[in-house]
Amino acid sequence: MRSEAKDVDSYLAELPDARRPALTRLRDLCRAELPAHTEVMAYGMPVYTRDGEPEIAFASQKQYVSFYLMRGDVRDAFADRLADQDMGKGCLRFRNPDAVDETLLRDLLRATAKGPGKTG
Repeated sequence: MRSEAKDVDSYLAELPDARRPALTRLRDLCRAELPAHTEVMAYGMPVYTRDGEPEIAFASQKQYVSFYLMRGDVRDAFADRLADQDMGKGCLRFRNPDAVDETLLRDLLRATAKGPGKTG
């Protein structure tokens, strides 16, 4: 669900009550683990960029919470842990907002934070 919000605070404020806590936790996790990244709104969702390049994003979709891992090198490094997840090319989907695997996401964010890599 694409948002027209101008900043992440506004994005979170417009979410349904049932989704807001999970996405607020995702934001907190991103901010804690990606201190060198810039938080922006792009593509209608919160995005974390390094040197202008998007590396991480998340969104509230109609049927799930999505977490976008845009770094192909990080996806490859975590292939075993991601194999059992509901995942598209670079999008982890959590159908239950309360079942977001924060441990996995923290590990992915820490790997992303280590340095620039290849998106795609």
